[in-house]
Amino acid sequence: MSSHATTGHGGASHGSLKSYLIGFVLSIILTVIPFVMVMNDSATKTTLIVVLALCAVVQIMVHLVYFLHLDRSSEQRWNVVALAFAVLIIAILVVGSLWVMLHLNYNLMSH
Repeated sequence: MSSHATTGHGGASHGSLKSYLIGFVLSIILTVIPFVMVMNDSATKTTLIVVLALCAVVQIMVHLVYFLHLDRSSEQRWNVVALAFAVLIIAILVVGSLWVMLHLNYNLMSH
């Protein structure tokens, strides 16, 4: 019965209550840090942006590991490849959109 609670279809493992709690606590901490810094106005704008970006990236990693259970095991390899492809496509869309908007702004405002 316990093996059914920890494994799903295709042998993919599900997290334990301990791993979910660790992920939840880390997520809360990574949300509170930038929130408190912004609300207290305790740093420069550049520092706030850097801290916010770092906490966001670390929080993404926490969610991937503790909630989506992505790791370096061979069973997860295709999931990691699909995730990397999705990140690449999103990066291309974001950078391409910013590039187009920047050039449109430059070309339309120069007259």
